[in-house]
Amino acid sequence: MDRVETRELVYFVAVAEERHFGHAAARLGISQPPLSRAIGQLERRLGVILLRRTSRSVTLTPAGEMLLHEARKALHAMDAAIRRSQRAGREDPCLPVVMKPGGDGGLLSQILTEYEADSAAIPVEVLVCGIGEQATWLRDGRADVGFVHHPHDDLAGFDTEVLLTQRQVAVLPRSHRLAGHAAVTLDDLRDEPLPRWPGMHPDSTSGPEVRDIGQVMQLIALGRAVAILPESVLSRFGHDLVGVPVPEAPSTTVMIAWPERSHSLAVAAFVRAASTVAAHHHSPAAFGVPA
Repeated sequence: MDRVETRELVYFVAVAEERHFGHAAARLGISQPPLSRAIGQLERRLGVILLRRTSRSVTLTPAGEMLLHEARKALHAMDAAIRRSQRAGREDPCLPVVMKPGGDGGLLSQILTEYEADSAAIPVEVLVCGIGEQATWLRDGRADVGFVHHPHDDLAGFDTEVLLTQRQVAVLPRSHRLAGHAAVTLDDLRDEPLPRWPGMHPDSTSGPEVRDIGQVMQLIALGRAVAILPESVLSRFGHDLVGVPVPEAPSTTVMIAWPERSHSLAVAAFVRAASTVAAHHHSPAAFGVPA
């Protein structure tokens, strides 16, 4: 079998994600005929049909679904190799650490202090990404270590260390009818305007579409939403808010993650620091949570 070219994988992923040759061509900045020829050539190289085409739609065959999954990983690995090689060659090395807003469980400041005392430490660049993007940034090399959350993030291909487990609370404005309760149930929140996070189906909730945790907290303070969130979020954003425990909601686990088989001394030092801080961490009562 001839070796598949990177360009062919890029073209295939664009078509598979757009489900439309014209849209994929526009995304790639090329015309449609060479894109169609490239996909046909890829199918001939592999000896399988990847796409079912009609005049109105493009769908993936089982072989196409598999290639999309594997091609994304391969392209991320190539991006990561380039980015990490470029960082290694810099005269001013740094350790990029990724997290979503409030995603460190309140530990990052202590971790940085502990890390800076390690002989293998290099300057840290803290990167703040969108909700659910940490794993992608780690896979494509934009970050070398990151704060992820179980069970929400895909941890395949990473080594991980558990830092802390948090209960979840209903975050409410102080004037809310449930704000004084010792606990609430999911049924209590059934008719509330819960936010629609990225990737959720448009009909999954009546609440507003949101992009990040800061936006959510502002909407809650204005009385336009309520949300079920890890209790540590309140310590950073909860000045006008109350957190009420939701015993039915599964706990969330904050973890530190880094690529498998990493040989970076700086990454190892950061993980050691995170583990040390987590071992001595005692979670204070979340701001506004009833005792």
